[in-house]
Amino acid sequence: MKRHIPFERLHNFRDLGGYRTAGGGTVRWETLYRSDSLGKLADAGPEDLERFRALRVTTVIDLRYPWEITAKGRLPESPDVSWHNLSVEHRPYDQAEIDPAVDPWRYLADRFAEVAEDGTAELRTALEVVAAADGPLVFHCASGKDRTGLLAAVLLALLEVPDEEVLADFALTELATERLVADWHAAHPGRALRWPGYGRAPADVVRLFLADLRTRHGSVYAYATGPVGLDPAVVTALRARLVEPPERRPAPARPAV
Repeated sequence: MKRHIPFERLHNFRDLGGYRTAGGGTVRWETLYRSDSLGKLADAGPEDLERFRALRVTTVIDLRYPWEITAKGRLPESPDVSWHNLSVEHRPYDQAEIDPAVDPWRYLADRFAEVAEDGTAELRTALEVVAAADGPLVFHCASGKDRTGLLAAVLLALLEVPDEEVLADFALTELATERLVADWHAAHPGRALRWPGYGRAPADVVRLFLADLRTRHGSVYAYATGPVGLDPAVVTALRARLVEPPERRPAPARPAV
């Protein structure tokens, strides 16, 4: 199975399958994907569109602001795909203008905390949509890094994936950083990129975010079933849908007497 799905226009599309859970299970492959903006497929070549259709995605969650979708486009409409716009971030900020003098990973973790507190209604709906989807699902924001990374971290934690795997998954965006920066320069000709950490996704950001969340709420499960308002039955449904249970090996035969 492949973690990274290669596209010409998409830089950060990957499968969340294969991660081991605390109970010995494995997150199912080809069921849950994360990505940068699928709006890029609107002007992509036929190869990208065919590659996306081959994944048989039935549900898309777009975590961007409505104004981002108006400006940058969305996944081309299809009767086979259910599309949900759930804008989890309520306090916009420009990452390109982050002060280079601040601690960037602490700064981003604090923005994650804001999203976790402001976007509880959208996060609840997103988790409910993931649990109820009847086929492969992909969620995305603009770069597939921060809003997408937050939802991925919460989801994987609810599936009881160990922190080291959650952090490693977030950090895989670093493989797309160069292309994300190139896209920013192409979209902003003549403008200087003030923050040198633009497009970076070190594991420290999610390490800080999860530590802060647990300090405040006790656990990711307590956060999801408390402030987010998620019914515990939905967590059970998420695990049933997304986790392949451990293989049951037959008991050894008793020796003949």
